[in-house]
Amino acid sequence: MDDYSYIGNSEINSIEQLYQQYQQNPDSLDKSWQHFFKGFEFARLNYDEHAVHSRNLDKEFKVLNYIDAFRKRGHLFTLTNPVRARRKYAPTLDPGNFGLSDDDLNIIFHAGTEIGIGDATLYRIREHLMETYCASIGSEYMHIRAPEKIQWLKHRLESARNKTIFSPEEKKDLYTHLIKAVGFENFLHRKFTGQKRFSLEGTETLIPALYHLIEKGSELGVESFFLGMAHRGRLNVLANVAGKPYEQIFQEFTAEGFEKGIALGDVKYHLGYCNQIVLRNGMKVSVNIAPNPSHLEAVSPVIQGLARATIDHSFMGDFTRAVPVLIHGDAALARQGVVYEVLQMSELNGYKTGGTIHIVINNQVGFTTHYLDARSSTYCTDVGKVIKAPVFHVNGDDVEALVHAVRMAVDYRQTFFSDVFIDVLSYRKYGHNEGDEPRYTQPTLYKAIARHPNPRDIYMKQIVSQGTLTYDEAIHQQKSFDSFLEEKFEVSKTLGKLSIQRFLSEIWKPYRHADRQDFNKHFRNNITIELIQFIGKKINELPEDRRFIDKTLKLVENRRLMLKEGKADWALAELLAYGSLVYEGHPVRISGQDVVRGTFAHRHASHVIEDTDETYTPLKYINEKQAPFHIYNSPLNEYGVLGFEYGYALGVPQGLTVWEAQYGDFSNVAQVILDQYISSAEEKWGIMNGLVLFLPHGYEGQGPEHSSARIERFLILAARNNMQIVNPTTPSNLFHVLRQSVLRNFRVPLVVFTPKSLLRNPECISSLEELAEDHFREVIDDYDVDINEVRRLVLCSGKIYYELSDRKKKFKARDIALVRIEQLHPFPKSQVDAIMNKYKNVLVTLWVQEEPANMGPWRHILHEFKGYDILPVCRQPSGSPASGLLKIHQISQEEIIEKVFKKCVCELKRPYCGLQCRSGSQRQEVLNQYRYFGEQG
Repeated sequence: MDDYSYIGNSEINSIEQLYQQYQQNPDSLDKSWQHFFKGFEFARLNYDEHAVHSRNLDKEFKVLNYIDAFRKRGHLFTLTNPVRARRKYAPTLDPGNFGLSDDDLNIIFHAGTEIGIGDATLYRIREHLMETYCASIGSEYMHIRAPEKIQWLKHRLESARNKTIFSPEEKKDLYTHLIKAVGFENFLHRKFTGQKRFSLEGTETLIPALYHLIEKGSELGVESFFLGMAHRGRLNVLANVAGKPYEQIFQEFTAEGFEKGIALGDVKYHLGYCNQIVLRNGMKVSVNIAPNPSHLEAVSPVIQGLARATIDHSFMGDFTRAVPVLIHGDAALARQGVVYEVLQMSELNGYKTGGTIHIVINNQVGFTTHYLDARSSTYCTDVGKVIKAPVFHVNGDDVEALVHAVRMAVDYRQTFFSDVFIDVLSYRKYGHNEGDEPRYTQPTLYKAIARHPNPRDIYMKQIVSQGTLTYDEAIHQQKSFDSFLEEKFEVSKTLGKLSIQRFLSEIWKPYRHADRQDFNKHFRNNITIELIQFIGKKINELPEDRRFIDKTLKLVENRRLMLKEGKADWALAELLAYGSLVYEGHPVRISGQDVVRGTFAHRHASHVIEDTDETYTPLKYINEKQAPFHIYNSPLNEYGVLGFEYGYALGVPQGLTVWEAQYGDFSNVAQVILDQYISSAEEKWGIMNGLVLFLPHGYEGQGPEHSSARIERFLILAARNNMQIVNPTTPSNLFHVLRQSVLRNFRVPLVVFTPKSLLRNPECISSLEELAEDHFREVIDDYDVDINEVRRLVLCSGKIYYELSDRKKKFKARDIALVRIEQLHPFPKSQVDAIMNKYKNVLVTLWVQEEPANMGPWRHILHEFKGYDILPVCRQPSGSPASGLLKIHQISQEEIIEKVFKKCVCELKRPYCGLQCRSGSQRQEVLNQYRYFGEQG
């Protein structure tokens, strides 16, 4: 391979200078050039005198330039489009454009050695290049910057003219796959006419391609494949690749209800499936097709996270044993921003999966939009060049070419652990769905499609003409499969309610779905102060043979001192929670923007060694038997990273997986993942997930984009115990809610609204006893009041409690009780009711929040307390969460506090109104002011 791989990387114009240098001093050149020019001299001097050969060095270089052009631009002149003429590009690959002519076709050129065919005529060189680069496969790889990858691809493409010679038995097998692919779609069309199924018709060669991808992968050590795809062709892939029973798919067209455990379910072409399939070679491989919503490409980061989790924890970091496969539509691949996010993550230490195989079902239309109106790039796959991935454009009618391409793609992935793209140029037989009329918008294209035979019939004609099968044998196989499907259809009529397979059921066996009562139980902590002290000591040790900056040393010393005093602030309690979990055997992974240090410089989970780029992470070194701890600063995106971490948590239910937003409102960039997976996956697909979201929240005058984590949006999504939403105000409550989320035997996403200013608030401290002996408190009552004296009951959530508490202490108010709602969903109604009922002498109950009345928890609280007379104290309704001016923030924040601690208007002249006026009318006046404020927001 190396003997003919170097020239294509060179500037052709400089080769003549090199030759002159070779003639003067051969040893001054690299060995590879010495070999080339030595061969050239041999050919020039030793051919038979009657042979027609080149004695013209200039033309040799022109031929090399000609070869180079095929490698770089041959993909523009391929036979890859089955239903459209290709766009025209100039200059063409006519030899005349390279200083060559028809008179040169029979001249022998040494440049043939560059493509592995030895000295050859220009005619033979051109024929070889046309077959290699301009037939059913167009190859793009010269943009890659790694010479070893280019050399590998050149050799694979050029040594066998970019094709595989299939045996008669292999051809029969390909035909069998096509019978299943085409026959399945035809059967559905007959039995369920007009129903949406988003058929694969036009790209049925995908089915044998996927099978051979899996089979080739198994030969190269792959044990698990993780497939992500949208709706187009999904039913066919589920049935004919993953082995989902045909009768179950037929049942999904007619079923009237789901079995217990699935509340709402989803349409059939969104469902996932897992199976252990047995291949022709006798090997067993796990095939996992993840559920996917209609939001195209949303599954892409989920698949990456799931694959990485499996690689980390099942295969101990061995990338050869698990492969993610993403099946894209051409429109979505070129236009959905999450594609770019996932690709940019693909080679980062925290997110790489050893390379993804991307297959594009290229229908050449997006719903009704012509591809020329839908992208600026030449190809839908051009985004893949960002990570220097090779791209193969394949004629979707040529099953042998596609299988050849996927085999090569798997081999490339397993060799270089890099992504690779396969663009299957095909068509969509019907409109966007089976009830759509495509001729409204693409009449010319769909006239051609109507006349075009399907890939099965095309291949049948080919192999019959080759004598591989007789026509009667080929037709008999088609009819036999139709009869088989009829039998399965009859079976489907006998099935009861529809059952949705539990995704990844083996690793999720120990876990059950949550019910309402689960959130009223307190889970045993099983951790002692001694163990907390031990973990605290280990996570605050620095290696003596490494140097750290003075601020790091001071930070660690302060934490040691805090432990010695039996206390923990927010950061220390958080790190102690992680340390205790890994000590007990539960892996912990955290990712997000700037999470290692923390956006607000509080966490410092790793310490940079002075004068180096190396870091030391104490949580990795608690003891030898601990579970892994990993923390990664993510790239600057939310959609892709949150999707990745959701997938990761799906693959490691026994661990703690945390995604932290830089600021809480930045999570809105990932709203698709929040809506389609985190909040609804359990009801749609029966999928549990224990992902934890950290969303910094709090009004401190930082403006509209850095104040609110949009609590209201999460509460809108909350129902049926689908997630746990908390707004903790103490380090111990954070400690317990994190541990609880892992130690319990069910999983729901945990949304934690985390503080900012409280990270350094001296009042926000917990004792180590509270960490060891307490539990997560859904509601925290006010224990510093005499319940008989309380006239004003104030309910709140989050850091505003500390501002109210400061004012209460300042006024030494004994008649106000501050009650913190730490868990917003599932709402701890019974606990709150019990607290409210014990304050018998309350005259007014307030809900106090920093957010505007149309945001934050207020409307959720109002819904939970129907029939209660609760008045809101909050900012006025607004379209923007907060002011951009610090002064305005301070004024409005003070107004909220003052509304709670109203000035006294009666003859008692107290610093605030305690609602103890001698005059009933004066007391009513104050109450009316509350009510007026509540109405106005």
